[in-house]
Amino acid sequence: MTDMLEFHTLDVFTETPFAGNPLAVVLGADVLSARQMQVIAREFNLSETIFVQPPVNPAHTARVRIFFPTAEIPFAGHPTIGCAILLASRAHGPGDFRADLVLEEEAGLVPVQVTRRGAIVEAEFTAPVLPKAAPGQAPTDLIARALDIDEADIGFAAHRPGIWQGGPSFLYVPVASQDVLARARPIEPHWSGLMDCAGVDSAYLYTEGTDCDFRARMFSPTAGIPEDPATGSATAILAAQLRAARVLRSGTQVFRLRQGVEMGRPSELTMTVDYGTDGLAAVRIRGSAVPVSQGRIRIPGGA
Repeated sequence: MTDMLEFHTLDVFTETPFAGNPLAVVLGADVLSARQMQVIAREFNLSETIFVQPPVNPAHTARVRIFFPTAEIPFAGHPTIGCAILLASRAHGPGDFRADLVLEEEAGLVPVQVTRRGAIVEAEFTAPVLPKAAPGQAPTDLIARALDIDEADIGFAAHRPGIWQGGPSFLYVPVASQDVLARARPIEPHWSGLMDCAGVDSAYLYTEGTDCDFRARMFSPTAGIPEDPATGSATAILAAQLRAARVLRSGTQVFRLRQGVEMGRPSELTMTVDYGTDGLAAVRIRGSAVPVSQGRIRIPGGA
C-alpha cells in the first residue's frame, strides 16, 4: 500500500529483547513532512523515533531525522546505534560482518562501525560534536528540591554538577551513592524551575558503580520522557563532565556504564574517550541492539 511505510523496533544497548532502550525506525521517510514525522513519533510514544531518508551525499549511508514525542532533536545515541545496526544487518544478511556507515544527522555527519560476531551485533559511533560547557545555572539547593534528595547527597570525590552540550544539552548531577540514585525523582514545581534555570530539559544523574564504572539515570519529563533507559548522547557528553572532575588522563580510556536498572530496562553502554594535551579529541559510544518487531504504519494525512 502506498499510504503505508515499513517500520522496525529494536531494543538498544542490550543483547536481550525487552531490556535496553526501545527504538522505532521508519524506512522510506523521504515522503514525510516534519509534521508527519512528529505525528508518527507521538504515535510510537518511545523516547525517540528515527526516520531514514536517502542521503544528501550519495557517498553516505542515509540521512536520518530523530524525534522525541514532542520535538525534533539534532542527534541522539540510541537511535544512531539501532538504526545503523538495522541498516547494516539488512545490507549484509546473515553471518559475521564489519561495516562502516555514515549517517547524516542534523548535528552533522556521524560515522558508525557495525560488527556482527555470532549472535551479537554491535555498533560504535563517533560523536559528531565534541562536548563543551553550556550556559545556565543549577544551584545545589534547587537540584535537591527538584530531585527529592538532600544537598549532602549531591557530588562525590571531585564530581560536581555541570551543564554541558554536544548537540543536545544536559544537566549532570553526580550523586553520592546508588541508594541516592535509586531514590531520586523529579518533583514539581521545582523540576520545571531547575530546567528553566539550567536552560535544559533533561538531567543525567550518575554515581560510581559496583559492576561498572558508573551507574546512571536520565530524567526528561518536560520533553515527554519521564525516564530514559539509555541515553547515548548524554553518555558521550559525560566525557566533558569527567574531564571537569579530573577523571580523564592522557591517552585512550574506556568506561562501562549501566542505565535503566531502576526502571526494569537494564542497559549497557561503553564510552571510549581520546584525551590529549589539547583536550578531548574524540568520544565514541558502543552498544548492541536486538530486533523486537516490524510492520507497516499509515502515513498521517496532510503535509
